[in-house]
Amino acid sequence: MTIKRVLLLLLLWMWLLHPCSTEMLFRWTPDLKPKSFVGHALGSDGKVLHRQKRGWMWNQFFLLEEYTGSDYQYVGKLHSDQDKGDGSLKYILSGDGAGTLFIIDEKTGDIHATRRIDREEKAFYTLRAQAINRKTLRPVEPESEFVIKIHDINDNEPTFPEEIYTASVPEMSVVGTSVVQVTATDADDPSYGNSARVIYSILQGQPYFSVEPETGIIRTALPNMNRENREQYQVVIQAKDMGGQMGGLSGTTTVNITLTDVNDNPPRFPQNTIHLRISESSPIGTAIGSVKATDADTGKNAEVEYRIIDGDGTDMFDIVTQKDTQEGIITVRKPLDYETRRLYTLKVEAENTHVDPRFYYLGPFKDTTIVKISVEDVDEPPVFSRSSYLFEVHEDIELGTIIGTVMARDPDSASSSIRFSLDRHTDLDRIFNIHSGNGSIYTSKPLDREISQWHNLSVIAAEINNPKDTTRVPVYVRILDVNDNAPQFAVFYDTFVCENARAGQLIQTISAVDKDDPLGGQKFFFSLAAVNPNFTVQDNEDNTARILTRRNGFSRHEISTYLLPVVISDNDYPIQSSTGTLTIRVCACDSRGNMQSCNAEALLLPAGLSTGALIAILLCIVILLVIVVLFAALKRQRKKEPLILSKEDIRDNIVSYNDEGGGEEDTQAFDIGTLRNPAAIEDKKLRRDIIPETLFVPRRTPSAPDNTDVRDFINQRLKEHDTDPSAPPYDSLATYAYEGNDSIAESLSSLESGTTEGDQNYDYLREWGPRFNKLAEMYGGGESDKEAS
Repeated sequence: MTIKRVLLLLLLWMWLLHPCSTEMLFRWTPDLKPKSFVGHALGSDGKVLHRQKRGWMWNQFFLLEEYTGSDYQYVGKLHSDQDKGDGSLKYILSGDGAGTLFIIDEKTGDIHATRRIDREEKAFYTLRAQAINRKTLRPVEPESEFVIKIHDINDNEPTFPEEIYTASVPEMSVVGTSVVQVTATDADDPSYGNSARVIYSILQGQPYFSVEPETGIIRTALPNMNRENREQYQVVIQAKDMGGQMGGLSGTTTVNITLTDVNDNPPRFPQNTIHLRISESSPIGTAIGSVKATDADTGKNAEVEYRIIDGDGTDMFDIVTQKDTQEGIITVRKPLDYETRRLYTLKVEAENTHVDPRFYYLGPFKDTTIVKISVEDVDEPPVFSRSSYLFEVHEDIELGTIIGTVMARDPDSASSSIRFSLDRHTDLDRIFNIHSGNGSIYTSKPLDREISQWHNLSVIAAEINNPKDTTRVPVYVRILDVNDNAPQFAVFYDTFVCENARAGQLIQTISAVDKDDPLGGQKFFFSLAAVNPNFTVQDNEDNTARILTRRNGFSRHEISTYLLPVVISDNDYPIQSSTGTLTIRVCACDSRGNMQSCNAEALLLPAGLSTGALIAILLCIVILLVIVVLFAALKRQRKKEPLILSKEDIRDNIVSYNDEGGGEEDTQAFDIGTLRNPAAIEDKKLRRDIIPETLFVPRRTPSAPDNTDVRDFINQRLKEHDTDPSAPPYDSLATYAYEGNDSIAESLSSLESGTTEGDQNYDYLREWGPRFNKLAEMYGGGESDKEAS
C-alpha cells in the first residue's frame, strides 16, 4: 500500500462523514517524513472544519509458527508507488529480528523468515520499513512501522506443575467430598482456537474417586471408605487440550491419596477374664500387671482411659493409664495380707477419650473385662503391736529396772517364736538391754537426765526359724528429772570493794543456775554460811541476791582480799544446796567509785620496777646465756672435723685443680721412688682423710721383681683395687699419672720454652684451622715484633 492510496481512503472516509466540499493540504517534515496533514472542510453553517490526521500504521502480517518447509517462509511484500521497477529504489528493514530472523529483498521488498518461529517464545514482532533512493540514499517514502503476528498451532501438551501430588481425606466421608484440585497449564494461545482448552479425566482410581472435567477437583465417589480396610489410593489424572477432542495433546499426573483416621472403632479387650498374681509383701504402689484394650484407630482416636468400676478390691487396688503404651497399670493401693484375703476380683473398663458424635451409632466406644488378682503367701517378718514406743522413766531408778516392753508377733499361719534384740548402733554406751524372749527393756547403767534427756533406741524382732527376716521399731525413752543437783553460781564473779566504801553499799549482784528442771520452775534462796562483820547478803526473791557492805572503810594494807561463803539452795524435794565462795578484793577507787588499783605492791614500790619488767629482764639474760653456750659448742665441734688443707698431703686424692705437674723431675707432688721400688709399699696404710665403715684385713701380694717395668706394676695395682672392696675410691679419685719409659711425646709445657737456646717456630699453628688463630697470633706476633724492632 502506498501513501497515495492511504490518503485516498482517508479522504473518502471524511467525505462520507461530512458531505461537503473538501480541500487537502500536505505538510512534510524536514526529514521528509509525513507527520500529519490538515483537512479543511466547509460545514452547513459555512464555518471551516479542521481535522488532524492520526499516526499512520501498516496493517499486520500473519505468520504461522513451527514452519517445517525447506525454504524461507514468505511473510509479505512492501512496495512503493515510486518504484518504477528499474532498481533505483532500495528497501530497508529494521526492528525485532531484522536482518537475522527476518530479511527483506532490497529490490523487490519481499520479506521472509529465516527459521522456524515458536509463538510460545514470542507472539509478535514489531518492525520498521523504508524505501530510499539507491544512489542518493535519500528516502522516497517515510519510515513505516508494522507488526508480524505469529499464528498459534497446537504444539504444546498440558503440563502439571507437580509430577506427584499428595492429598488426604477423612475416612467414612460422604460421596462428593473434595480431596484436592489439580491444575494443568497449556502454553498454546488460549485466544486462538481450542489449543489451550484443557479437560480433565481420571485414568486410574475409579470407582473410589472422580474428577471434575473443567476444574480438576478430585472428589470421593464411594461412601464409607474405611481406613482400616484400605488406607492408600493412587489416582492418575489426565489433562487433554482441544477440549478433550480427538487429536488433542494430553499430560498426566499421579495423586497419592491417604484416608485419615476418624474415631469409628471402639476399644476391645482381647480377653474377657485376666488373671494376675501379687505377693502379699509387695509395698504400696507396686505394679501388679497391665491390661490393654486394642483399638483399630490411630493417634488420639485410639487413646483409651482405664478405670475400675466394680469388684471387691476397688479400695485395695488402683489403675493408671500409661499414655505412651495405652495400657492400664494395676497397682497396690493398700497393704495385702494372704491370711486375711487371698483373691480379689475387679471389673475394669476401657473407654475412648475422644469420641466423634457423627459415629455414635457405631458405639458404645468402651469395653469391660474381669481382672482376678491372687495374693501369694510369703514368710512375712514379725509385726510389732505399735509403729513406735514411748517410755518415760525417772533418772534415779535402780539398775535392772524394766522401763517398758515391746510386743511383736508372726503374721504367718505358722506363728513362729520371736527373738528381740537392741540395735547397738542406737545405744553405744550400752545403757539399756532387752530380754530376748519377752521384749522387756531394762537399764544396765545409771541414768542421768542432765547428760542425756532422750534415748532413741531401735528394737529388732526376728523369727527364730528365719533369723534373716527381721523388723525394726523405734523406741523413745524419756528420762524424767529428779532433784539431784545443787544450784551453783551462774558465772565467776570478779568482785571488789573500794577502800572508801560506806556501810550498806552494793558491791555485787549474784545469780545461780541448776541443772535440774523442776515442774514448777527454778527457785533459789541465798544466805551466808556464817555471820560476817564486813559483808551481808540480801535475797531479791527473783533468783538473784545483792552483796552489801556492813561497815565503812577498808584498807589494802591490812587485808587485800576477803572470802565470803554464800549458801545457795533450791525449793524442790529433796532440797539441794551448795556453798559458793566470793573473792572480794580491796581496791583504790576515785570519788565516783571507779576502780584504780587493787595491788598492794603498787604502794610499796612506787619508784621501783614492776614485776613484769623484772621478769622480762631475767628472760633476756637467760636467752643471752643460751646463745653463748650454743656458739661455744659449735666452735668446739668445728675443731674436731678432719680437714685436708695441705697440698703436700694429698697422696692418692685430688683435692686441688688447675695445678700442672712438672713431669718426671717433679718429686714434690708424688713420690716417684715408690713406683720404682714396689717393695716399699707392701704395708698398706689407712686413709687419713676418712674413716672406713668396715676394716678389712690387708691382703699380701707378691712383690714384683726389681726389674719389673712400672707399667706392669701399675696394671697389677689396678687389678687389686678393682677387686678390693676396701680400696678407693671413697668419693675420691685414685690416679697413676706416669707416662712410661722412653715416651716419644715431648713436653708441652711452656715453662721450659724460655730455657731453650733457639727460637721456637709457631707458624704451624696457622695451619691448624680457625680455632687456633688466637694462639697463632699470640706466639707468631712475638717474632714479628722482634723483627720489627
